[in-house]
Amino acid sequence: MKTSFLGKILFCSLIAFAFSTNTNAQFLKKLGKKAERAAERTIERRVEHETSKKTDQALDSILEPGSGGKKQPQQTPQSTGGNTNTQGGQPNGSPNSGSVSSSGQKSIQIYSKFDFVPGDKQLFFDDFANDFIGDFPARWNTNGSGEVVTIDESPQKWMELIPGYGIYYIPDVPQLPEEYTIEFDILTYGMDNKTSSTAGIGLYLSNDPNFKDGDYRASVWFPVGQYGAFDIRVQNHIKGEGRTINNGIRADIRKAVLNQPHISIAVNKARFRVWVNEKKYVDIPRMIPENRLTSVKFHVNNLKDGKEKIFITNLKVAEGGVDLRRKLISEGKISTNGILFDAGSANIKPESMGIIRQIYQVLQQDGSINLKIVGHTDSDGSDENNMSLSKKRAASVKNALVSIYGVDSNRLTVDGKGESEPVADNNSPDGKAQNRRVEFIKQ
Repeated sequence: MKTSFLGKILFCSLIAFAFSTNTNAQFLKKLGKKAERAAERTIERRVEHETSKKTDQALDSILEPGSGGKKQPQQTPQSTGGNTNTQGGQPNGSPNSGSVSSSGQKSIQIYSKFDFVPGDKQLFFDDFANDFIGDFPARWNTNGSGEVVTIDESPQKWMELIPGYGIYYIPDVPQLPEEYTIEFDILTYGMDNKTSSTAGIGLYLSNDPNFKDGDYRASVWFPVGQYGAFDIRVQNHIKGEGRTINNGIRADIRKAVLNQPHISIAVNKARFRVWVNEKKYVDIPRMIPENRLTSVKFHVNNLKDGKEKIFITNLKVAEGGVDLRRKLISEGKISTNGILFDAGSANIKPESMGIIRQIYQVLQQDGSINLKIVGHTDSDGSDENNMSLSKKRAASVKNALVSIYGVDSNRLTVDGKGESEPVADNNSPDGKAQNRRVEFIKQ
Protein backbone atom coordinates (compact mmCIF):
# COMPACT_ATOMS: atom_id res chain seq x y z
CA MET A 1 0.00 0.00 0.00
CA LYS A 2 1.34 3.43 -0.89
CA THR A 3 1.53 5.55 2.20
CA SER A 4 4.20 8.04 1.36
CA PHE A 5 3.47 11.63 0.54
CA LEU A 6 2.91 11.82 -3.20
CA GLY A 7 4.64 15.12 -4.00
CA LYS A 8 2.50 17.20 -6.30
CA ILE A 9 5.53 17.59 -8.47
CA LEU A 10 8.32 15.20 -9.37
CA PHE A 11 11.90 16.13 -9.97
CA CYS A 12 12.24 17.02 -13.67
CA SER A 13 14.60 14.14 -14.40
CA LEU A 14 11.83 11.73 -13.35
CA ILE A 15 9.09 13.17 -15.61
CA ALA A 16 9.85 10.89 -18.55
CA PHE A 17 9.96 7.90 -16.20
CA ALA A 18 6.56 8.90 -14.81
CA PHE A 19 4.95 8.35 -18.21
CA SER A 20 5.72 4.62 -18.21
CA THR A 21 5.61 3.32 -14.62
CA ASN A 22 4.25 4.00 -11.16
CA THR A 23 6.78 5.70 -8.94
CA ASN A 24 7.82 3.69 -5.92
CA ALA A 25 6.20 5.05 -2.76
CA GLN A 26 9.28 4.64 -0.60
CA PHE A 27 11.39 6.58 -3.09
CA LEU A 28 8.94 9.48 -3.07
CA LYS A 29 9.00 9.40 0.71
CA LYS A 30 12.69 10.21 0.65
CA LEU A 31 12.39 13.15 -1.71
CA GLY A 32 13.66 16.04 0.38
CA LYS A 33 12.41 19.57 0.41
CA LYS A 34 15.41 20.66 -1.62
CA ALA A 35 14.42 18.42 -4.50
CA GLU A 36 10.80 19.48 -4.14
CA ARG A 37 11.71 23.16 -4.41
CA ALA A 38 13.90 22.47 -7.43
CA ALA A 39 11.03 20.63 -9.04
CA GLU A 40 8.69 23.51 -8.38
CA ARG A 41 11.07 25.92 -10.13
CA THR A 42 11.42 23.53 -13.08
CA ILE A 43 7.68 23.17 -13.48
CA GLU A 44 7.11 26.91 -13.23
CA ARG A 45 9.58 27.51 -16.05
CA ARG A 46 7.98 24.84 -18.21
CA VAL A 47 4.49 26.14 -17.62
CA GLU A 48 5.59 29.69 -18.46
CA HIS A 49 7.34 28.77 -21.68
CA GLU A 50 4.96 25.99 -22.77
CA THR A 51 7.80 24.37 -24.64
CA SER A 52 5.87 21.44 -25.96
CA LYS A 53 2.47 19.82 -25.89
CA LYS A 54 3.90 16.64 -24.38
CA THR A 55 5.47 18.51 -21.50
CA ASP A 56 2.25 20.39 -20.84
CA GLN A 57 0.33 17.13 -20.70
CA ALA A 58 2.85 15.71 -18.28
CA LEU A 59 2.55 18.74 -16.06
CA ASP A 60 -1.25 18.62 -16.17
CA SER A 61 -1.12 15.04 -14.91
CA ILE A 62 1.05 16.11 -11.98
CA LEU A 63 -0.80 19.26 -11.01
CA GLU A 64 -4.03 19.13 -9.01
CA PRO A 65 -7.06 18.16 -11.12
CA GLY A 66 -9.31 21.11 -11.79
CA SER A 67 -6.64 23.62 -10.87
CA GLY A 68 -6.64 25.23 -14.28
CA GLY A 69 -2.95 24.46 -14.74
CA LYS A 70 -1.98 26.26 -11.55
CA LYS A 71 -0.60 24.37 -8.58
CA GLN A 72 -2.79 24.66 -5.52
CA PRO A 73 -0.91 25.88 -2.45
CA GLN A 74 -0.07 23.06 -0.07
CA GLN A 75 2.00 23.08 3.09
CA THR A 76 5.20 21.08 2.62
CA PRO A 77 5.28 18.48 5.42
CA GLN A 78 7.58 19.49 8.24
CA SER A 79 9.13 17.43 11.00
CA THR A 80 11.50 18.25 13.83
CA GLY A 81 13.41 14.99 13.72
CA GLY A 82 13.61 11.96 15.89
CA ASN A 83 16.17 12.89 18.56
CA THR A 84 14.94 11.12 21.66
CA ASN A 85 15.65 14.06 23.94
CA THR A 86 12.58 15.83 22.62
CA GLN A 87 8.92 16.06 23.47
CA GLY A 88 6.20 16.98 21.04
CA GLY A 89 6.81 17.23 17.36
CA GLN A 90 6.25 20.64 15.86
CA PRO A 91 8.78 22.99 14.31
CA ASN A 92 8.86 26.41 15.83
CA GLY A 93 10.89 29.56 15.67
CA SER A 94 13.01 31.48 18.14
CA PRO A 95 11.79 30.87 21.68
CA ASN A 96 11.79 34.53 22.62
CA SER A 97 10.39 36.24 19.57
CA GLY A 98 6.82 37.35 19.05
CA SER A 99 6.81 36.60 15.36
CA VAL A 100 5.61 33.67 13.32
CA SER A 101 8.49 31.46 12.17
CA SER A 102 9.17 30.47 8.57
CA SER A 103 7.35 27.17 9.17
CA GLY A 104 4.20 29.03 10.20
CA GLN A 105 4.46 27.91 13.84
CA LYS A 106 3.77 30.67 16.35
CA SER A 107 6.44 31.48 18.93
CA ILE A 108 6.14 31.37 22.70
CA GLN A 109 5.36 35.10 22.82
CA ILE A 110 2.06 34.27 21.15
CA TYR A 111 1.53 31.35 23.53
CA SER A 112 2.23 33.42 26.64
CA LYS A 113 -1.48 33.40 27.57
CA PHE A 114 -1.98 29.71 26.74
CA ASP A 115 -3.65 28.25 29.84
CA PHE A 116 -3.45 24.51 29.13
CA VAL A 117 -1.45 22.60 31.75
CA PRO A 118 -0.50 19.02 30.84
CA GLY A 119 -0.74 16.21 33.36
CA ASP A 120 2.37 15.54 35.43
CA LYS A 121 2.09 11.74 35.74
CA GLN A 122 2.57 10.18 32.36
CA LEU A 123 0.36 7.20 31.53
CA PHE A 124 1.27 6.69 27.89
CA PHE A 125 3.59 8.23 25.30
CA ASP A 126 4.31 7.10 21.75
CA ASP A 127 6.29 8.78 19.00
CA PHE A 128 6.68 5.44 17.13
CA ALA A 129 10.45 5.59 17.62
CA ASN A 130 10.61 1.83 18.23
CA ASP A 131 8.39 0.87 15.30
CA PHE A 132 9.58 -0.09 11.83
CA ILE A 133 8.55 1.93 8.80
CA GLY A 134 5.63 0.21 7.08
CA ASP A 135 4.44 -1.62 10.21
CA PHE A 136 1.37 -0.87 12.26
CA PRO A 137 2.51 0.49 15.67
CA ALA A 138 3.16 -2.30 18.13
CA ARG A 139 1.56 -0.53 21.09
CA TRP A 140 -1.73 0.18 19.30
CA ASN A 141 -4.58 -1.93 17.99
CA THR A 142 -6.99 -1.47 15.09
CA ASN A 143 -9.71 -3.18 13.11
CA GLY A 144 -8.76 -1.07 10.11
CA SER A 145 -5.46 -0.24 8.48
CA GLY A 146 -2.52 2.06 9.07
CA GLU A 147 1.25 2.15 9.20
CA VAL A 148 4.26 4.10 10.42
CA VAL A 149 5.88 6.43 7.89
CA THR A 150 8.49 9.17 7.72
CA ILE A 151 8.16 12.49 5.92
CA ASP A 152 10.87 13.73 3.56
CA GLU A 153 14.27 12.87 5.07
CA SER A 154 13.34 13.45 8.71
CA PRO A 155 13.60 10.51 11.13
CA GLN A 156 10.46 11.72 12.96
CA LYS A 157 7.84 9.00 12.58
CA TRP A 158 4.10 9.39 12.04
CA MET A 159 1.23 6.93 11.94
CA GLU A 160 -1.05 7.23 8.94
CA LEU A 161 -4.71 6.61 9.82
CA ILE A 162 -6.52 5.11 6.84
CA PRO A 163 -10.08 6.47 6.31
CA GLY A 164 -13.02 4.13 6.57
CA TYR A 165 -14.59 2.33 9.50
CA GLY A 166 -11.35 1.52 11.31
CA ILE A 167 -10.85 2.39 14.97
CA TYR A 168 -7.39 2.98 16.46
CA TYR A 169 -6.95 2.58 20.19
CA ILE A 170 -4.32 2.11 22.90
CA PRO A 171 -4.58 -1.13 24.89
CA ASP A 172 -1.86 0.10 27.28
CA VAL A 173 -4.19 2.65 28.93
CA PRO A 174 -6.55 0.33 30.84
CA GLN A 175 -8.18 3.03 32.99
CA LEU A 176 -8.48 6.79 32.74
CA PRO A 177 -8.36 8.72 36.02
CA GLU A 178 -10.68 11.53 37.06
CA GLU A 179 -8.29 14.17 35.80
CA TYR A 180 -6.00 13.74 32.80
CA THR A 181 -4.73 15.36 29.64
CA ILE A 182 -4.25 14.11 26.08
CA GLU A 183 -1.88 15.71 23.57
CA PHE A 184 -0.91 14.83 20.01
CA ASP A 185 0.28 16.36 16.75
CA ILE A 186 -1.62 16.11 13.48
CA LEU A 187 -0.19 16.26 9.97
CA THR A 188 -2.48 16.55 6.94
CA TYR A 189 -1.76 16.27 3.24
CA GLY A 190 -3.84 16.95 0.13
CA MET A 191 -6.52 19.05 1.84
CA ASP A 192 -8.01 21.74 -0.39
CA ASN A 193 -11.31 23.41 -1.30
CA LYS A 194 -12.59 20.12 -2.69
CA THR A 195 -12.09 18.22 0.56
CA SER A 196 -15.40 17.06 2.03
CA SER A 197 -17.00 19.16 4.74
CA THR A 198 -17.37 15.92 6.71
CA ALA A 199 -13.71 14.91 6.40
CA GLY A 200 -11.74 14.91 9.61
CA ILE A 201 -10.28 13.11 12.58
CA GLY A 202 -12.10 12.24 15.77
CA LEU A 203 -10.92 11.41 19.28
CA TYR A 204 -13.23 9.21 21.35
CA LEU A 205 -13.20 8.44 25.06
CA SER A 206 -15.17 5.31 25.86
CA ASN A 207 -15.83 2.64 28.47
CA ASP A 208 -15.45 -0.07 25.82
CA PRO A 209 -11.94 -1.64 25.81
CA ASN A 210 -12.06 -2.67 22.16
CA PHE A 211 -13.79 -1.42 19.00
CA LYS A 212 -17.37 -0.74 20.07
CA ASP A 213 -18.85 2.64 20.95
CA GLY A 214 -19.49 1.83 24.60
CA ASP A 215 -22.40 2.72 26.86
CA TYR A 216 -20.51 5.74 28.17
CA ARG A 217 -18.48 7.93 25.84
CA ALA A 218 -17.44 11.43 24.79
CA SER A 219 -15.88 12.62 21.56
CA VAL A 220 -14.53 15.60 19.66
CA TRP A 221 -14.34 15.80 15.84
CA PHE A 222 -11.81 18.03 14.06
CA PRO A 223 -12.76 19.02 10.47
CA VAL A 224 -10.02 19.28 7.83
CA GLY A 225 -11.93 20.68 4.83
CA GLN A 226 -10.77 24.00 3.39
CA TYR A 227 -13.65 25.53 1.44
CA GLY A 228 -15.50 26.62 4.56
CA ALA A 229 -15.12 27.09 8.30
CA PHE A 230 -16.66 23.88 9.61
CA ASP A 231 -17.68 23.26 13.20
CA ILE A 232 -15.73 21.28 15.74
CA ARG A 233 -18.29 18.71 16.86
CA VAL A 234 -18.67 17.41 20.41
CA GLN A 235 -20.88 14.54 21.61
CA ASN A 236 -21.36 12.33 24.61
CA HIS A 237 -23.50 9.37 25.53
CA ILE A 238 -24.63 8.17 28.95
CA LYS A 239 -26.32 4.81 29.44
CA GLY A 240 -30.01 5.27 30.13
CA GLU A 241 -29.95 8.94 29.10
CA GLY A 242 -28.55 8.87 25.58
CA ARG A 243 -26.78 11.94 24.24
CA THR A 244 -26.85 14.86 26.63
CA ILE A 245 -24.34 16.80 24.48
CA ASN A 246 -24.48 16.85 20.67
CA ASN A 247 -23.36 20.12 19.21
CA GLY A 248 -21.23 21.88 16.62
CA ILE A 249 -18.95 24.56 18.02
CA ARG A 250 -18.23 27.37 15.58
CA ALA A 251 -14.55 27.39 14.66
CA ASP A 252 -12.18 28.15 11.82
CA ILE A 253 -9.15 25.87 12.08
CA ARG A 254 -8.41 25.70 8.34
CA LYS A 255 -4.97 27.32 8.58
CA ALA A 256 -4.08 25.26 11.62
CA VAL A 257 -5.06 22.06 9.81
CA LEU A 258 -2.41 22.73 7.13
CA ASN A 259 0.36 23.56 9.62
CA GLN A 260 0.78 20.56 11.92
CA PRO A 261 -1.57 21.60 14.73
CA HIS A 262 -0.85 20.55 18.29
CA ILE A 263 -4.02 19.30 19.98
CA SER A 264 -4.41 19.60 23.75
CA ILE A 265 -7.34 18.09 25.67
CA ALA A 266 -8.03 18.36 29.39
CA VAL A 267 -10.53 16.28 31.36
CA ASN A 268 -11.19 17.43 34.90
CA LYS A 269 -13.90 15.14 36.26
CA ALA A 270 -16.94 16.14 34.14
CA ARG A 271 -15.30 19.16 32.52
CA PHE A 272 -14.00 18.83 28.95
CA ARG A 273 -11.70 21.38 27.28
CA VAL A 274 -9.98 21.35 23.89
CA TRP A 275 -7.25 23.58 22.45
CA VAL A 276 -5.96 23.72 18.87
CA ASN A 277 -2.48 25.22 19.18
CA GLU A 278 -2.83 28.12 21.62
CA LYS A 279 -6.57 28.71 21.19
CA LYS A 280 -9.24 27.08 23.33
CA TYR A 281 -12.33 26.08 21.35
CA VAL A 282 -14.20 23.77 23.71
CA ASP A 283 -14.95 24.26 27.41
CA ILE A 284 -17.98 22.28 28.59
CA PRO A 285 -18.40 21.98 32.38
CA ARG A 286 -20.56 18.83 32.39
CA MET A 287 -19.80 16.61 29.43
CA ILE A 288 -17.70 13.66 30.62
CA PRO A 289 -19.40 10.62 32.22
CA GLU A 290 -17.34 10.60 35.43
CA ASN A 291 -15.46 7.48 36.52
CA ARG A 292 -16.71 5.56 33.49
CA LEU A 293 -14.24 6.08 30.65
CA THR A 294 -11.33 3.73 30.08
CA SER A 295 -10.18 3.95 26.45
CA VAL A 296 -8.65 6.51 24.08
CA LYS A 297 -9.59 5.93 20.43
CA PHE A 298 -9.14 7.65 17.06
CA HIS A 299 -11.06 7.53 13.80
CA VAL A 300 -10.77 9.29 10.44
CA ASN A 301 -13.35 9.42 7.70
CA ASN A 302 -14.46 10.88 4.37
CA LEU A 303 -11.01 11.45 2.89
CA LYS A 304 -10.38 10.95 -0.81
CA ASP A 305 -8.50 7.69 -1.16
CA GLY A 306 -4.88 8.20 -2.21
CA LYS A 307 -5.11 12.00 -2.28
CA GLU A 308 -5.97 13.17 1.24
CA LYS A 309 -4.05 11.84 4.23
CA ILE A 310 -4.00 12.30 8.00
CA PHE A 311 -1.13 11.37 10.31
CA ILE A 312 -0.59 11.65 14.06
CA THR A 313 2.45 11.43 16.34
CA ASN A 314 3.65 12.26 19.85
CA LEU A 315 0.53 11.01 21.61
CA LYS A 316 0.78 11.66 25.31
CA VAL A 317 -1.77 10.72 27.98
CA ALA A 318 -0.99 11.99 31.47
CA GLU A 319 -2.77 12.01 34.78
CA GLY A 320 -3.16 15.41 36.37
CA GLY A 321 -3.44 18.69 34.54
CA VAL A 322 -4.28 20.24 37.89
CA ASP A 323 -3.20 23.54 39.35
CA LEU A 324 0.57 23.30 39.87
CA ARG A 325 0.62 26.65 41.65
CA ARG A 326 -0.95 25.28 44.81
CA LYS A 327 1.38 22.29 44.83
CA LEU A 328 4.47 24.47 44.50
CA ILE A 329 3.33 26.75 47.30
CA SER A 330 2.29 23.96 49.67
CA GLU A 331 5.04 21.41 48.96
CA GLY A 332 7.86 23.74 47.91
CA LYS A 333 8.75 21.63 44.88
CA ILE A 334 7.21 20.41 41.64
CA SER A 335 8.50 18.29 38.79
CA THR A 336 6.94 18.35 35.34
CA ASN A 337 7.59 16.77 31.96
CA GLY A 338 5.07 19.13 30.40
CA ILE A 339 7.68 21.70 29.39
CA LEU A 340 8.62 20.64 25.88
CA PHE A 341 11.77 21.37 23.87
CA ASP A 342 12.85 21.07 20.27
CA ALA A 343 14.84 17.98 19.37
CA GLY A 344 18.28 18.02 20.99
CA SER A 345 18.04 21.72 21.82
CA ALA A 346 17.00 24.12 24.55
CA ASN A 347 14.34 25.88 22.45
CA ILE A 348 11.07 25.74 24.35
CA LYS A 349 8.04 24.58 22.41
CA PRO A 350 5.30 27.23 22.55
CA GLU A 351 2.63 24.89 23.89
CA SER A 352 4.65 24.62 27.12
CA MET A 353 3.74 28.13 28.19
CA GLY A 354 0.77 27.08 30.33
CA ILE A 355 3.09 25.65 32.96
CA ILE A 356 5.59 28.50 32.77
CA ARG A 357 2.72 30.95 33.13
CA GLN A 358 1.62 29.24 36.34
CA ILE A 359 5.16 29.47 37.72
CA TYR A 360 5.14 33.19 36.94
CA GLN A 361 1.83 33.58 38.80
CA VAL A 362 3.35 32.01 41.93
CA LEU A 363 6.31 34.40 41.77
CA GLN A 364 4.01 37.34 41.11
CA GLN A 365 1.78 36.49 44.06
CA ASP A 366 4.59 36.08 46.60
CA GLY A 367 7.58 38.35 46.11
CA SER A 368 9.55 36.48 48.80
CA ILE A 369 9.75 33.27 46.78
CA ASN A 370 12.92 32.45 44.87
CA LEU A 371 13.18 29.37 42.68
CA LYS A 372 15.85 26.94 41.55
CA ILE A 373 15.14 25.50 38.10
CA VAL A 374 16.67 22.07 37.40
CA GLY A 375 16.70 20.35 34.01
CA HIS A 376 16.83 16.58 33.39
CA THR A 377 17.25 14.48 30.22
CA ASP A 378 16.93 10.84 29.29
CA SER A 379 19.99 8.62 28.81
CA ASP A 380 20.37 8.87 25.02
CA GLY A 381 23.60 10.58 24.03
CA SER A 382 26.74 11.07 26.04
CA ASP A 383 26.76 11.99 29.73
CA GLU A 384 28.58 15.21 28.90
CA ASN A 385 26.12 16.31 26.22
CA ASN A 386 23.10 15.48 28.36
CA MET A 387 24.50 17.41 31.31
CA SER A 388 25.07 20.43 29.10
CA LEU A 389 21.65 20.12 27.50
CA SER A 390 19.86 19.88 30.85
CA LYS A 391 21.53 23.07 32.08
CA LYS A 392 20.70 24.92 28.85
CA ARG A 393 17.07 23.88 29.10
CA ALA A 394 16.83 25.12 32.67
CA ALA A 395 18.38 28.39 31.52
CA SER A 396 15.80 28.65 28.71
CA VAL A 397 12.97 28.32 31.22
CA LYS A 398 14.53 31.06 33.33
CA ASN A 399 14.92 33.23 30.25
CA ALA A 400 11.23 32.77 29.37
CA LEU A 401 10.18 33.84 32.89
CA VAL A 402 12.43 36.89 32.70
CA SER A 403 11.88 38.00 29.09
CA ILE A 404 8.20 37.10 28.65
CA TYR A 405 6.81 37.73 32.13
CA GLY A 406 9.30 40.21 33.56
CA VAL A 407 10.43 38.15 36.56
CA ASP A 408 13.54 39.52 38.29
CA SER A 409 16.42 37.27 37.19
CA ASN A 410 17.95 37.45 40.68
CA ARG A 411 15.04 35.38 41.98
CA LEU A 412 15.94 32.45 39.73
CA THR A 413 18.90 30.08 39.69
CA VAL A 414 19.46 27.18 37.29
CA ASP A 415 21.08 23.77 37.36
CA GLY A 416 21.08 20.59 35.31
CA LYS A 417 21.39 16.93 36.25
CA GLY A 418 21.59 15.43 32.77
CA GLU A 419 20.61 11.75 32.87
CA SER A 420 21.94 11.17 36.39
CA GLU A 421 18.59 11.14 38.26
CA PRO A 422 16.09 9.08 36.23
CA VAL A 423 12.60 8.55 37.58
CA ALA A 424 11.67 5.82 35.04
CA ASP A 425 13.17 3.20 32.75
CA ASN A 426 15.17 4.72 29.88
CA ASN A 427 14.55 1.66 27.70
CA SER A 428 11.01 2.68 26.69
CA PRO A 429 9.49 5.79 25.08
CA ASP A 430 7.28 6.26 28.15
CA GLY A 431 10.25 6.13 30.51
CA LYS A 432 12.35 8.48 28.43
CA ALA A 433 9.53 11.01 28.24
CA GLN A 434 9.15 10.91 32.04
CA ASN A 435 12.88 11.43 32.56
CA ARG A 436 12.90 14.52 30.35
CA ARG A 437 11.57 16.91 32.95
CA VAL A 438 12.05 20.25 34.70
CA GLU A 439 11.96 20.79 38.46
CA PHE A 440 11.09 23.98 40.34
CA ILE A 441 12.34 24.18 43.92
CA LYS A 442 11.60 26.94 46.39
CA GLN A 443 14.75 28.53 47.87
